[in-house]
Amino acid sequence: MLKGICKTLENPHHPLLGPTLFGLEKWGMWQPKKGIISTVYNLIHLFAILFVLSQYVELWIIRSNLELALKNLSISMLSTVCVVKASTFVFWQKQWKSVIEYVSTLERAQLKKNDKITNNILKDYTRYSRKVTYFYWCLVAATVFAVILAPLTSYISSPILQELIRNGTVAYPEIMSSWLPFDKTKGLGYWAQVIEQSLICFYGGGIVANYDSNAVVLMTFFAGQMKLLKANCERLFEENNRHVNFQVYVDRIRECHHHHINLVKYATILNSLMSPVMFLYVIICSLMICSSAVQLTTDSTTRMHQIWIAEYLLALIAQLFLYCWHSNEVSLMSLCIDDGVYKSAWWTQNVPIRRKVLLLSGKFRKNIVFTAGPFTTLSVPTFIAILRASYSFYTLLSKKG
Repeated sequence: MLKGICKTLENPHHPLLGPTLFGLEKWGMWQPKKGIISTVYNLIHLFAILFVLSQYVELWIIRSNLELALKNLSISMLSTVCVVKASTFVFWQKQWKSVIEYVSTLERAQLKKNDKITNNILKDYTRYSRKVTYFYWCLVAATVFAVILAPLTSYISSPILQELIRNGTVAYPEIMSSWLPFDKTKGLGYWAQVIEQSLICFYGGGIVANYDSNAVVLMTFFAGQMKLLKANCERLFEENNRHVNFQVYVDRIRECHHHHINLVKYATILNSLMSPVMFLYVIICSLMICSSAVQLTTDSTTRMHQIWIAEYLLALIAQLFLYCWHSNEVSLMSLCIDDGVYKSAWWTQNVPIRRKVLLLSGKFRKNIVFTAGPFTTLSVPTFIAILRASYSFYTLLSKKG
């Protein structure tokens, strides 16, 4: 059954990006056609922005209560990243479309050649992309349900809390902390808040799951294509025959050259789209991990709430790790392409061909790096540095507490 569902997400026009484009379109970020539907989606995005503003209004109101403020902050900052991801994807639709069309057009052309090595490399990274996408979707779905059900589980698992609520000492637990222009602690106001925040949770979860999986799959594409380019360079002179037409080798070198130029071009465009978002996320992620860790070790936190925070913290770390790991893979792979040139039978060729090979290998020395703003790169060392910084913030807050 699951395989059947997954097959329905495949798109022959987008061999790699079928599932991610399906998700992006259903959550209103990928809008290939303008019309009433796109207008409705944009109104939903606008409502989400207004909801995030209401979270910060509530944060200002409860700023004197550290525990409530930290809980609000850990959710509101993640909500901020969600609306930034959705807004930038819609605003920069033209650039996203150019990258997506390049990826799909290139893969369709490569599959038409029916080359065994090419097909194997494409299948390998496509299969890997599917695993990462579906795993990440499951992780985000689990986090969304954990956020929505956390108040209910806290209420059921704590007889003391139930008694306090009956006595009117404390209000019913809420999913998220946000401001509303009416009494949200009881009656219809409380249930209106529950419905609103539940819908926002599903919206935010879909935005995060689809934006991140799309970005990771695209980074996997660039790493895989560099691996393919390296393999093609190794096969430049596979006949090892001086009598092969000179123009055949020139065409192969030119094809590798153009392949690399386009990879660099569209990787640069992708980086320009993701870099501002990741700059915001890297800053916020440190604070979110820190605030979640502080809540996790607070004595007043119930066991069920601790489980929710632990799952939420795991999702944050996994999200950051996915970006840093796959960006690191692209960077390392871009430095290995020229190995394919040196592994080819270049020494069997005449001087003009050797000169062209030398120029080609020099071109491949350009490192492709994805960044988080102008200050840092997305890499495994950056991931470790963020965890260290979060631990430092946590230690500082713990001592002050």
